[in-house]
Amino acid sequence: MSQCPCGSGQSYENCCEPAHNGSVPAKTAEALMRSRYSAFEKKCITYLGDSLLPESRKDWSEEDTRKWADNSEWLSLEIVSTEKGLENDDEGIVEFIARYKEGKQDKSHHEISQFQKIDNQWYYADGMTPKPTTIRNTSPKVGRNDPCPCGSGKKYKKCCG
Repeated sequence: MSQCPCGSGQSYENCCEPAHNGSVPAKTAEALMRSRYSAFEKKCITYLGDSLLPESRKDWSEEDTRKWADNSEWLSLEIVSTEKGLENDDEGIVEFIARYKEGKQDKSHHEISQFQKIDNQWYYADGMTPKPTTIRNTSPKVGRNDPCPCGSGKKYKKCCG
Protein backbone atom coordinates (compact mmCIF):
# COMPACT_ATOMS: atom_id res chain seq x y z
CA MET A 1 0.00 0.00 0.00
CA SER A 2 1.36 3.37 -0.99
CA GLN A 3 0.99 6.60 1.00
CA CYS A 4 -1.68 8.93 -0.41
CA PRO A 5 -0.19 11.96 -2.19
CA CYS A 6 -2.71 14.28 -0.49
CA GLY A 7 -0.75 14.14 2.78
CA SER A 8 -3.57 12.68 4.88
CA GLY A 9 -1.29 9.98 6.29
CA GLN A 10 -3.56 7.23 4.96
CA SER A 11 -2.87 4.80 2.17
CA TYR A 12 -3.95 5.88 -1.32
CA GLU A 13 -6.26 2.84 -1.49
CA ASN A 14 -8.17 3.99 1.63
CA CYS A 15 -8.06 7.73 0.97
CA CYS A 16 -8.34 9.24 -2.53
CA GLU A 17 -8.51 6.19 -4.79
CA PRO A 18 -12.21 5.45 -4.02
CA ALA A 19 -13.09 9.00 -5.12
CA HIS A 20 -10.92 8.66 -8.24
CA ASN A 21 -12.55 5.40 -9.33
CA GLY A 22 -16.07 6.62 -8.44
CA SER A 23 -16.82 4.00 -5.79
CA VAL A 24 -17.11 6.49 -2.88
CA PRO A 25 -17.62 10.25 -3.34
CA ALA A 26 -15.65 12.72 -1.24
CA LYS A 27 -17.51 13.31 2.03
CA THR A 28 -16.31 16.89 2.63
CA ALA A 29 -15.00 19.85 0.65
CA GLU A 30 -11.52 19.24 2.08
CA ALA A 31 -11.66 15.57 1.05
CA LEU A 32 -12.54 16.68 -2.50
CA MET A 33 -9.66 19.17 -2.46
CA ARG A 34 -7.27 16.44 -1.34
CA SER A 35 -8.57 14.03 -3.99
CA ARG A 36 -8.17 16.67 -6.70
CA TYR A 37 -4.54 17.26 -5.66
CA SER A 38 -3.90 13.49 -5.71
CA ALA A 39 -5.54 13.30 -9.13
CA PHE A 40 -2.79 15.55 -10.52
CA GLU A 41 -0.08 13.24 -9.23
CA LYS A 42 -1.91 10.05 -10.22
CA LYS A 43 -2.84 11.54 -13.65
CA CYS A 44 -6.60 11.05 -13.09
CA ILE A 45 -7.42 13.86 -15.48
CA THR A 46 -10.99 12.73 -16.19
CA TYR A 47 -11.69 12.90 -12.44
CA LEU A 48 -10.51 16.50 -12.37
CA GLY A 49 -13.05 17.38 -15.04
CA ASP A 50 -15.84 15.33 -13.46
CA SER A 51 -15.29 16.95 -10.04
CA LEU A 52 -15.82 20.44 -11.46
CA LEU A 53 -19.21 22.07 -10.91
CA PRO A 54 -21.04 21.55 -14.25
CA GLU A 55 -21.29 25.33 -14.84
CA SER A 56 -17.51 25.62 -14.31
CA ARG A 57 -16.57 23.09 -17.01
CA LYS A 58 -17.05 25.46 -19.96
CA ASP A 59 -13.56 26.96 -19.70
CA TRP A 60 -11.78 23.80 -18.48
CA SER A 61 -9.28 22.22 -20.87
CA GLU A 62 -8.51 18.54 -20.43
CA GLU A 63 -5.44 18.94 -22.66
CA ASP A 64 -4.00 21.85 -20.65
CA THR A 65 -4.71 20.08 -17.36
CA ARG A 66 -3.01 16.91 -18.60
CA LYS A 67 0.01 18.95 -19.73
CA TRP A 68 0.31 20.60 -16.30
CA ALA A 69 -0.02 17.24 -14.51
CA ASP A 70 2.47 15.50 -16.82
CA ASN A 71 5.09 18.27 -16.73
CA SER A 72 5.08 18.68 -12.95
CA GLU A 73 6.44 16.73 -10.03
CA TRP A 74 3.86 17.10 -7.26
CA LEU A 75 5.64 17.62 -3.93
CA SER A 76 3.08 18.38 -1.21
CA LEU A 77 -0.31 19.74 -0.30
CA GLU A 78 -0.86 22.03 2.67
CA ILE A 79 -4.39 22.78 3.78
CA VAL A 80 -4.18 26.31 5.22
CA SER A 81 -7.79 26.62 6.39
CA THR A 82 -11.30 25.34 5.84
CA GLU A 83 -14.64 27.03 6.31
CA LYS A 84 -17.81 24.95 6.37
CA GLY A 85 -17.67 22.14 3.81
CA LEU A 86 -18.58 19.35 6.22
CA GLU A 87 -20.89 16.43 5.45
CA ASN A 88 -24.06 18.37 6.38
CA ASP A 89 -23.07 21.59 4.55
CA ASP A 90 -23.95 22.55 0.98
CA GLU A 91 -20.94 24.79 0.42
CA GLY A 92 -17.43 25.12 1.70
CA ILE A 93 -14.16 26.99 1.30
CA VAL A 94 -10.70 25.46 1.42
CA GLU A 95 -7.49 27.48 1.30
CA PHE A 96 -4.51 25.40 0.22
CA ILE A 97 -0.97 25.55 -1.08
CA ALA A 98 0.08 22.89 -3.59
CA ARG A 99 3.84 22.65 -4.04
CA TYR A 100 5.28 21.21 -7.20
CA LYS A 101 8.35 21.28 -9.39
CA GLU A 102 8.20 22.27 -13.05
CA GLY A 103 11.48 21.43 -14.72
CA LYS A 104 14.08 22.44 -12.15
CA GLN A 105 11.99 25.23 -10.66
CA ASP A 106 10.09 24.85 -7.38
CA LYS A 107 6.65 26.43 -7.58
CA SER A 108 3.54 26.70 -5.46
CA HIS A 109 -0.12 27.21 -6.23
CA HIS A 110 -1.90 29.09 -3.41
CA GLU A 111 -5.65 29.26 -3.78
CA ILE A 112 -8.87 29.84 -1.87
CA SER A 113 -11.29 27.35 -3.41
CA GLN A 114 -15.07 27.32 -3.28
CA PHE A 115 -16.96 24.03 -3.27
CA GLN A 116 -20.65 23.20 -3.63
CA LYS A 117 -22.55 20.03 -2.84
CA ILE A 118 -25.34 18.99 -5.20
CA ASP A 119 -27.29 15.75 -4.68
CA ASN A 120 -24.79 14.57 -2.03
CA GLN A 121 -21.84 15.14 -4.39
CA TRP A 122 -19.14 17.76 -3.72
CA TYR A 123 -17.88 19.82 -6.68
CA TYR A 124 -15.10 22.35 -7.14
CA ALA A 125 -16.86 25.60 -8.07
CA ASP A 126 -14.21 28.31 -8.31
CA GLY A 127 -10.94 29.52 -6.90
CA MET A 128 -9.07 32.74 -6.38
CA THR A 129 -5.57 33.74 -5.41
CA PRO A 130 -5.41 35.18 -1.89
CA LYS A 131 -4.67 38.88 -1.64
CA PRO A 132 -1.15 39.57 -0.39
CA THR A 133 -0.92 40.86 3.16
CA THR A 134 0.75 44.17 3.84
CA ILE A 135 3.69 43.94 6.21
CA ARG A 136 4.35 47.14 8.10
CA ASN A 137 7.74 47.83 9.66
CA THR A 138 7.00 48.74 13.28
CA SER A 139 10.59 49.21 14.40
CA PRO A 140 12.03 52.73 14.36
CA LYS A 141 13.58 53.84 11.09
CA VAL A 142 17.37 53.78 11.08
CA GLY A 143 18.97 57.01 9.89
CA ARG A 144 22.11 57.07 7.72
CA ASN A 145 24.28 58.39 10.56
CA ASP A 146 22.76 56.20 13.30
CA PRO A 147 24.69 53.19 14.63
CA CYS A 148 24.03 50.10 12.51
CA PRO A 149 21.41 47.82 14.09
CA CYS A 150 23.56 44.78 13.24
CA GLY A 151 25.80 45.69 16.20
CA SER A 152 29.02 46.32 14.27
CA GLY A 153 29.54 49.73 15.87
CA LYS A 154 29.78 51.40 12.45
CA LYS A 155 27.40 53.98 11.08
CA TYR A 156 24.46 52.45 9.23
CA LYS A 157 25.49 54.15 5.92
CA LYS A 158 28.96 52.53 6.12
CA CYS A 159 27.73 49.11 7.13
CA CYS A 160 24.36 47.60 6.15
CA GLY A 161 22.84 50.75 4.60
